Amino acid sequence: MITEYRQLCLQVCDVARDAGQFIREELPRLSASDIESKSLHNYVTHVDTTAEKRIVKALEQLLPEAGFIVEEESIEKEGKDYRWVVDPLDGTTNFIHGLPCFSVSIALMHLNEVVIGVVYEVNHDECFYAWKDGGAYLNENPIRVSRGETLSDSLLATGFPYYDYSLLEKYMDLFTWCLRNTHGVRRIGSAAVDLAYVACGRFEGFFEYSLNAWDVAAGSLIVTEAGGIVTDFSGTKNHVFGKEIVATNQNIYNELMGKVKTVFNR
Repeated sequence: MITEYRQLCLQVCDVARDAGQFIREELPRLSASDIESKSLHNYVTHVDTTAEKRIVKALEQLLPEAGFIVEEESIEKEGKDYRWVVDPLDGTTNFIHGLPCFSVSIALMHLNEVVIGVVYEVNHDECFYAWKDGGAYLNENPIRVSRGETLSDSLLATGFPYYDYSLLEKYMDLFTWCLRNTHGVRRIGSAAVDLAYVACGRFEGFFEYSLNAWDVAAGSLIVTEAGGIVTDFSGTKNHVFGKEIVATNQNIYNELMGKVKTVFNR
């Protein structure tokens, strides 16, 4: 099955690149009238929905028996054993403002386990991918998480909630502490890319809450296959559907999680 996952993963990379090419071509044509608001601070364009339909059509051909979990709800299809988890454009707010960080994120889950993950960062033509027990890669080159040993020497990434502010005060306490005790905290606007950057060592760690499965499923596998650790704020493996995530290299996990648990009373 590992060999089959490898072959399928490489095919999914092609699907992600195709969607990314479409997104890249549409960016100069985007106008204000193309932007719709799904909810507070949550936007969508015809580029998101069209890219999702293209991805879904291609994935159905690769694995017809699989179901889908998709952000823009372009398909309703249950799968008994396999489910694709798709974000056709992670970083839509960046996209509509012309800010160059957005991605295509595609994962395959077997039951409750992610077995394939692909994150394609459109602007830099960087395809991050992994399959179960196969390692992690960036454009065909193996990648590993950072060897950074302490939080004080680490660069972290995060994202800010855009509709769920229930934990905002505690989150800001954690954010402020991290600002004071690390090399800094970056917010680039795509959780999928944040995770990919942890996987290749550009960040030592990433934390965020109020996330969905399509934001983190692919990236979380890439991090773990690159030698990192991914959990929720309680230290359990409920990060895909649990709405919160911590992803780090092996060395700073305990230090960062200790602070996370203290702040969020876990």
